[in-house]
Amino acid sequence: MKEPLEYFFEKYGVDLQNIKHLVCGQKYVAVVLKNGNIGVCATLENYVNIETRELRFPDLKNIQHRIVLTAYFNATFNYDNKYDTSIDIFNKIDFKKYKSIVMIGYFQSLAEKFNKQEIPLTIFDKEVKDTQLTDMSLQLNIVSQADVLILTSTSVFNNTFLELVNATKKDCDVFTLGPSTIMHNEMFLYRNVKLLFGSVFGPNDMLTLKIIESGGGTKQFKLYMKKVFLQNN
Repeated sequence: MKEPLEYFFEKYGVDLQNIKHLVCGQKYVAVVLKNGNIGVCATLENYVNIETRELRFPDLKNIQHRIVLTAYFNATFNYDNKYDTSIDIFNKIDFKKYKSIVMIGYFQSLAEKFNKQEIPLTIFDKEVKDTQLTDMSLQLNIVSQADVLILTSTSVFNNTFLELVNATKKDCDVFTLGPSTIMHNEMFLYRNVKLLFGSVFGPNDMLTLKIIESGGGTKQFKLYMKKVFLQNN
């Protein structure tokens, strides 16, 4: 399969007339649709400053375009699903049943939960320096042996998603995670993807938009987002 952004753009395109507002902050970008739906994508410190009309013919090699496209598809698809409950990934999944657990993207609060439960966890993150992290040169080899892969959804915009999921062994469970997650059933077409953990916001949530515009991130707007999940049925 083609990587997700190329796949979704070729299949669904971008309805520029449906975009009400684009907010570009230091840590996140938000796309607001005319119906009030808000989609977000982390920037990972990439500078983003584009105009909506540039998405008519997006350059999928341009990281700014990829970030805004991710937020757009997030806004477009994430509100089409019925979510039965709001739940954290650690409460949803019994991680003690897995032998080899790999996390791509350092979710610090989640890693702390693993530590408290004394569940072994291997973490990779090329953007962060921490003693808990494993050397990036070992990433694909360790991913190929994992029983479960917790994969940051920023891997979609930075175009590492396809390589990582395709590196997993046959019976690995892949869970995508983070506010940047595109919550669409066709994400389950990708190898081993079992659950999508993402977020939705209230319509036209001005508090979240102001936080993003002023340079805030997940820690600042988490009170206003609802953690949701989508399962491969």
